[in-house]
This record gives sequence, structure tokens and C-alpha cells, in this order.
Amino acid sequence: MMGRAFSSDLLKIRRKGLWLLAIVAPLGLLAMQALNFGLRYDYFLEQYEDELWEQLLQYMTYFVSMSVLLGCTLVSSLLANVEHGTSSWKQLLALPISRSSVFAAKFALSALLMAFSCVLLAIGTVVFGLSFGFPLSSMPLWDIVRLSFFPYLGAMPFLAFLLSMCIMMRNQAMLITIGVTITIVSLFSTSAPEWLPLNWPLFAYLSDKPFWFAAAGIVTGAAVALMGMIRFERKDVA
Repeated sequence: MMGRAFSSDLLKIRRKGLWLLAIVAPLGLLAMQALNFGLRYDYFLEQYEDELWEQLLQYMTYFVSMSVLLGCTLVSSLLANVEHGTSSWKQLLALPISRSSVFAAKFALSALLMAFSCVLLAIGTVVFGLSFGFPLSSMPLWDIVRLSFFPYLGAMPFLAFLLSMCIMMRNQAMLITIGVTITIVSLFSTSAPEWLPLNWPLFAYLSDKPFWFAAAGIVTGAAVALMGMIRFERKDVA
């Protein structure tokens, strides 16, 4: 049943801007770095001739972490608003599909959209570096993969939480405000303990043990999604 719900959601998000958001987000991030390196390329070449890839990833780190959290907010809101905007929750839940399948399909689709954006970021980063003449022989492919995907894995609890709230509540403005606030606060929380989930997207790349934070994000995200599913099964949605 989840497959049917997932296929239905895929059709519903056509022309809703979700795929456009997933494409524009990584391209916009890379465009900022293109402006940065384009204006100061001679400086970077002089100061960091042997570390151009590392400098690029360093400049991208905080932007990626922030963009992932903001992306979780927007994807969750836009996906939930497909039903909220047309007041079609009652019709959807009246179909012979379990509520758990409906929720699981929406969570899977939101995760897919975020993962698609991460894939574009990884490919775009490689293309960016090669376009600026960065040496192919020193390309840190594993670091590019980590920067593109691990912050997202660390942010899975926020994706699950925000999607659950966006599905249950019609007032999307308040939830977007909460998501944006979380994103802003995350920029100043690096001095807080590492176990604070707000730090997981950033430390999933910067930490010496990135797998721990990525794994913590996956496990906690699954737990939060499960709690959201249980709540969705028991509560009416307007």
C-alpha cells in the first residue's frame, strides 16, 4: 500500500515546485562559491595552490549545514501543503490505504527529494572544481561525498519532526518560522555539546567521527518518524 501512496504523491507534486527547489538549492549554493572564487581566484591560486579543493569544501561547510536544515523545512511544508491547500486530507484518508502507509510515503518522498538535492550537490561540486582548473589528481572525492550527504543524514531527525508537524498542522507559517529559527540557531550552537541534535548536521562532516553523527541522525530520525506515524494514526487531520 505504501507503494501506491508513494506513486500517488509523486504525481501530486508535479508543478508544485518541490523538484525545482531540490534542483535550485544546490545550484544556488554553488553559484555563491562561483562568485567567491571568481572574484578572488588569483588570491586563492597564490595562497592555496595545493589546497584549492580543501578551501572550496571549507567555504561550503556551514552553507551546506544551514541549507540542509532550511531544505528540510521547505520540503516538509510544501509536501504537506499539497493536501492542506486543497483540503483533501479527508478524501485521502477515506481511501483503502492505511494511515501509516500515507505517512510513510510522504516521509520517503521528502527523504528522496533531499537525497536528490545531495546528489546534485556532489556532482556540482566536482564540476565546479574542474571548471575552475582544480587538479583532478588531488580531488578529495570522499570528502565531497561526506559534505554532500552526511549533513543531510545528521538532519534526519529534523526532517521527520518538521514533516510530522507540517502534516498535523494547517498553519504552515508558524512551522516555517520554527524551521528558520532552528536553522539560524544552528549557526551559533557549535560551542554546545556535540550530542545536541542541532549540531549533528555540521559535526557529521567536521567531526573526527562523522559516521557516529550520521548514524545517530538516521536512528533518531527513524524513531521520530515512527512517533510521528503513531500520532498521525491516532489524530484527525483537518
